[in-house]
Amino acid sequence: MAASVLVALMGVPSMAQAPQVPLFAFASPDAAAAWQAVNDGVMGGVSDGRFRITERQTLEFYGTLSLENNGGFASVRSRPRSLGLQAGDTLVARVRGDGREYQLNLYTSERMRAFSYRAAAQTRPGEWIEVAIPLDRFEATSFGRVLRGAGPVDPRSVTSIGFLLAEKTPGPFVLEVAWIKVLRQPGR
Repeated sequence: MAASVLVALMGVPSMAQAPQVPLFAFASPDAAAAWQAVNDGVMGGVSDGRFRITERQTLEFYGTLSLENNGGFASVRSRPRSLGLQAGDTLVARVRGDGREYQLNLYTSERMRAFSYRAAAQTRPGEWIEVAIPLDRFEATSFGRVLRGAGPVDPRSVTSIGFLLAEKTPGPFVLEVAWIKVLRQPGR
C-alpha cells in the first residue's frame, strides 16, 4: 500500500465497526448530473479532463494532463450541496487508478478563489483499493499550495468532493470511482 494511503488509514475504525453513510454511488441514470469537470483551462492551460458514468455503474475520470501554457491540472468534483459531514468523520472512496497520485479535495461553502482542503491518494495501476482519509488529515490549499495557519476543515461547511490530478507528469490518465462513503464514529 502506498505511503499516502497508509497514513490515511491510521486511526480509522474498521469498516465493520463504524457506521457507514453513503455519499455518492453511480447507479442512477442521472448520476452524471451531480458532477462536473474543472481543468486548467480556467487559467489558460490545455489539459483535457473528462468524466463519464460507465456501464459498470462507476464514475470514470480520464483525459490527458498537459503542462502547456502554465497548465498542469485536471479535476472532477461534485456539484455543491449539503453533504452532512460531521467532526470525526472519515471519507472512504473505492477507486481503481493508473498508479498516479491524485488528490481527494473538499470544497467548502466559503467563496475563496482556488481554495480547497486536500489529501493525497496514491493509486495502484489497475487495482481496486479503498482510500480512507479522516477529515482532520485534509490540508487547506490555494492554487496548489498548502496554507499554513488556515485551520482544519469545518465538516459542516463542506459542499463538494472531488478528485484532482496535478502531479506535473504530462500524459494520459484514468481514475475509476465505484463509490464514496463516510465512516462515522460510533455513537455520532
